[in-house]
Amino acid sequence: MNTRKFLIAGILGGIVYFFLGWLIYGMLLNDYMRSSVAGVGRGHINYVALVIGNFSMGFALSYVLNRGRRALASPRAGIKAGTIVGLLFAAGYDLIAYATTNLATPAQVITNIAAFTVVSAVAGAVVGLASRPDAVATA
Repeated sequence: MNTRKFLIAGILGGIVYFFLGWLIYGMLLNDYMRSSVAGVGRGHINYVALVIGNFSMGFALSYVLNRGRRALASPRAGIKAGTIVGLLFAAGYDLIAYATTNLATPAQVITNIAAFTVVSAVAGAVVGLASRPDAVATA
């Protein structure tokens, strides 16, 4: 695995997760996703945890795509891998949270899984693009 490509793709993926997360969750779905349980949302956002979480997701996708660099080093392959990885991460996390808490309705769980899958598909495309053999000159 090319460490430089892994790092650059991971950073770009983290940036995409952060900004698309802000757009989709912070703007488009904010009221809907907060509507299930009053008082659950934080009064303020912990941006340190938010940034670390988004970059963790970016590096997770970068790792997956860069481990199979020949097969996954394109935007199209990135979309496919991002969609699958995002769907599985979101379904796993959301269904376990739904099963053990009262934080979301079934409709919100489905909405979050769909939204996170879309965000991951776009992040996957960016990571796949940055993972191409000609994307970053090797040191």
